Amino acid sequence: MAWPRVQDRRILATLLTALVALAWWALWLGEQSPWGHHLLHGAAANQPASPLTFAVVFVCGWLLMTVAMMLPASSPLILLFHRMLHGRGDASALIALLIGGYLAVWLFFGVLIFALTRAAQAAAASVPWLIQNRWTPAAILLTAGVYQFTPLKYACLDKCRSPMTFLVQRWRAKRPTREAFRLGVDHGLYCVGCCWSLMLVMFAMSAGSLVSMLALGVAMAAEKNLPWGRRLSAPVGVLLIAAAAAFLIT
Repeated sequence: MAWPRVQDRRILATLLTALVALAWWALWLGEQSPWGHHLLHGAAANQPASPLTFAVVFVCGWLLMTVAMMLPASSPLILLFHRMLHGRGDASALIALLIGGYLAVWLFFGVLIFALTRAAQAAAASVPWLIQNRWTPAAILLTAGVYQFTPLKYACLDKCRSPMTFLVQRWRAKRPTREAFRLGVDHGLYCVGCCWSLMLVMFAMSAGSLVSMLALGVAMAAEKNLPWGRRLSAPVGVLLIAAAAAFLIT
């Protein structure tokens, strides 16, 4: 079956907006369900559950959060790629491959975090103070805050903030399907390199709520897309370090 052709940039923007809105709606519905804390990776996610069920719910929630929070920040790249593909009959398929590669990287990162979470829970069973004292959340916040000032953070952020340069350097149209998927994967890797610590704060601190997700999503989108967004990294880092100190003091 042939892919539908999306020629109008406004149609693609509308489809992306609808996809993001659908993800937020699904997360809102999930928050109301008995599995809400598992879906949003909150504190109740530590409750017992069969490994397979927990894994499925966790990964599904992570994928929904990625679409809801990270896809808006990457929409400029997707729309620019659509412009580069103007007139191609396979444009819709290539855009889908780009988005698929991007989400695949975040999904892999989510699976990795899931594995680390389960390992931490197993360790905490024999060493309860790992999750009961204030050092653990403080360490997470401090790590995320310090990372905001690292060269790696800014190098990845600069790649995310220059979508046209990113595309021109990588798109050759010689092997379109492979290149489109690789574009998504490469962009996803830079995006993870830029935002992994903020995503980690979200659920590792049991802040799995729609309000905290929305705030973090807005901050990451502003960092990547607004003209002055790069200057947000330092203030966000200061706030995270101050929050780490507050955990130790209060």
